[in-house]
Amino acid sequence: MSWQPVQADDLQKILTLLRQSQSPDTEIQRQVQAQLESLNQYPDFHKYLVYILTKLIDEQEATRSLSGLILKNNAKSHYEKFPDEVRSYIKQECLSALGDHSPLIRATVGILVTTIVTKGSLEQWPTLLEHLYTCLDSPDVNLCEGAFGALQKICEDSADQLENAPTQPLNVLIPKFIQYFRHSYSKVRSHAIACVNEFITPRATALMANIDLFLENLFQLANDTDSDVRKHVCRALVMLVEVRIERLLPHMQQIIEYMLITSQDSDDTVALEACEFWLMIADQAICRDILQPYLDKLLPVLCKNMKYSEMDVIILQGDIDDDENVPDRIEDIRPRFHRTRSRQHAQHFPDDSNLIDTNNNSTTPPNSQTQDANENEDDEDDDDDGSGVNADQATEWNLRKCSAAALDILSNVFRDIILPILLPILQEMLFHTNWQIKESGILVLGAIAEGCSFGLIPHLPDLVDYLIKCLNDKKPLVRSITCWTLSRYSTWIVRNEAQHNRFLIPLMSELLKRILDANKKVQEAACSAFATLEEEACIQMVPYLKQILETLVHAFRKYQAKNLLILYDAIGTLADSVGSHLNHPDYIQLLMPPLIERWNILKNDDKDLFPLLECLSSIATALQTGFLPYCEPVFVRCIVLVQQTIEANGSDSPLEKDFMIVALDLLSGLVEGLGSNIDPLVERSNLLPLLERCAQDPMAEVRQSSFALLGDLTKACFRHVQKHLNFFLPILTQNLNPQHVSVCNNAIWAIGEIAIQIGGEIQPFVSIILESLILIINRTNTPKTLLENTSITIGRLGLVCPNDVSIQLARFIRPWCIALRNIRDNEEKDSAFRGICNMIILNPLGVTNEFIYVCDAIASWEKPPMELYTKFRDILFTFKQEFGDEQWNQLTDRFPLPLKQRLQTHYGI
Repeated sequence: MSWQPVQADDLQKILTLLRQSQSPDTEIQRQVQAQLESLNQYPDFHKYLVYILTKLIDEQEATRSLSGLILKNNAKSHYEKFPDEVRSYIKQECLSALGDHSPLIRATVGILVTTIVTKGSLEQWPTLLEHLYTCLDSPDVNLCEGAFGALQKICEDSADQLENAPTQPLNVLIPKFIQYFRHSYSKVRSHAIACVNEFITPRATALMANIDLFLENLFQLANDTDSDVRKHVCRALVMLVEVRIERLLPHMQQIIEYMLITSQDSDDTVALEACEFWLMIADQAICRDILQPYLDKLLPVLCKNMKYSEMDVIILQGDIDDDENVPDRIEDIRPRFHRTRSRQHAQHFPDDSNLIDTNNNSTTPPNSQTQDANENEDDEDDDDDGSGVNADQATEWNLRKCSAAALDILSNVFRDIILPILLPILQEMLFHTNWQIKESGILVLGAIAEGCSFGLIPHLPDLVDYLIKCLNDKKPLVRSITCWTLSRYSTWIVRNEAQHNRFLIPLMSELLKRILDANKKVQEAACSAFATLEEEACIQMVPYLKQILETLVHAFRKYQAKNLLILYDAIGTLADSVGSHLNHPDYIQLLMPPLIERWNILKNDDKDLFPLLECLSSIATALQTGFLPYCEPVFVRCIVLVQQTIEANGSDSPLEKDFMIVALDLLSGLVEGLGSNIDPLVERSNLLPLLERCAQDPMAEVRQSSFALLGDLTKACFRHVQKHLNFFLPILTQNLNPQHVSVCNNAIWAIGEIAIQIGGEIQPFVSIILESLILIINRTNTPKTLLENTSITIGRLGLVCPNDVSIQLARFIRPWCIALRNIRDNEEKDSAFRGICNMIILNPLGVTNEFIYVCDAIASWEKPPMELYTKFRDILFTFKQEFGDEQWNQLTDRFPLPLKQRLQTHYGI
């Protein structure tokens, strides 16, 4: 006989708690939560929960479902500790309730079933799949739908288990799912497609074997009357573009025409899935050929989809102009995670493609790694069908953003080809009387900023004038999108030096006004846009620093919590951009008091410290000795933050470690900015022993920041580092793994700095270090910064231990020269090239076969120091003499003309 509640009173007590937990009173919720948690110690509590979920059919659905969700969360946390008879009872009752009359209860049972499977395995519930398979053929539609709902969740959560199970259940399930594509009940059709869709991206063998059958039945559902079915059809086609596009090619014309229509579906969720198709197809090599004939139809659809809906405007409170005094809700402030410092020797020429997306108008699709992380969070809200709406729904990935992203990426594929189609559309949108259409036109203009940058040049003077005027539009959503779009054109605005009075100065002035806007969304957009402008303009901002700082400091007094975080970023970016120009008594007096006030208010465990510490790190680096009056308390607090984290029983919580990482990075900023002035503080502290602990931390980001700080300390006060080199050098050599790019990068950088300080004393470590560096420099797809740091450290090792390094010249000379030809002339480049010259003199045969690359690297110098210039000239003349005139002429005849001219001009050769 099945289990029954022993005490009716106990059942009623639990029911009462479940009902009370739905109270809007947070205090009651808190008390009930504590009581429910206390019941977890009783094994039968879980039987009561599943009993309420599956047996009390006269109880309110919300109470029954909540009972199941609590059981799901408990199973997720400690299912392995449930007694066997409790597990058996839960499984039995779940299967009995698959056909419950309530869709909510069926869904809750499905969630509980998949949780049990993910916590254990399919082998531990051997009857499950067979039972669900049998239920699919039931004439009871509720049972069929409930079983399919559970199967869909299992396919979502346990696709690998199903694919790799010894019994190969997918060989039976996939054809069965496809069979149900034609079921009369739309919910079943939807579940069936969703189940198969889970196996497209992993290319499950059973699906690939049935791919033609799948496509044939999928196409039959293209015009299904049910929106969920159409949504899953679109999703399937989008994934198939990525994994089996060759199967779609014979049908591509019909698919494109279908997606054009479906991208305009009256159901936005269907239109969004269809719109993803354009993003996916744009990444395929065949994109230009297959889409070009449809651009005149596609581009107007994308532009139309970029308009805010009436509901978006309501949710975003787009008609509320003045909300600056409304405090931010905690849930509106997204979690912020610190970005660790990455060190490099080299400085690059400006990158023309540095265009930043900001203000929730980013045209970048959601980051899949972030999504994966979020999906693993234990958040029971994921399982609720709550109908409440909030601003997050208007700022998450949606049809507007997907259409903008598609237009962005397609503009990068087709470039100026799309302008004859787009410009008339833009003309109409930008001057439309409906402000929502005008706003979407401004978004369109921002989306094509990168891809159509050349073709837009003749139009930009008028467009930028127009956009600057739009910064004063009466609608806050127009003002905010205009900030973002102008930031996308900041490169052109900054580099158009002849017309700074027309563009840069008015833009700067208007953005500063918008930073002090009465609307919080405009404040956020303006602050982000100004940070982008700062990065582009750099020292061109210097004449306006007083006005800029006065505005940013005023914003401190206006801003609510969320925008304060963005304000810190704008201030830090300003410091990075203008550097030591910020070190002026008037500027320091303006800037530092509000920052120090916030510094004193925030406690050591407050996450708002992250952006403030990042900001102070940039300021300390920029102010240099100007930061001295504020240095000691900041230094001491950073030491405390590091020590507290280390002493917290080795907690592996990423949040806990973030406090340590951000403190290490601020210490790096202090050391870099203050140089040798930091020496007394280091001497009075236990920083180096703490740094030894951090350098061994299992978290890569901690080691990354530790090695950055170690390199900075080596440059600023080496005498303190020197005592610990027997510890640090072996640790650094163990971290030369390019799989952790930033850790490896900073370790290599620190080794190069140490080599310069200790000279030949690094010789015992050279062979093991060099072997790793040669592997890295010859790897394919090695990031540019890592290549440059690796090359400079190889050069520095050659400077101090030329005999040990020169024998390996032939193994790295070509990638070495290629990596360093494009970096600015500076001290680091000088030391590396002096090292390579020493090695070439010792082993000229090591570079003979790659001498053109050596010549190219030498010619990359604009104005080498005299010592280096002499080495270059001697090497060139020596090789010319050794080759002889005939061989030399044969060699130089292969040189590009600019290289020959440069060598002739600078070295007379």
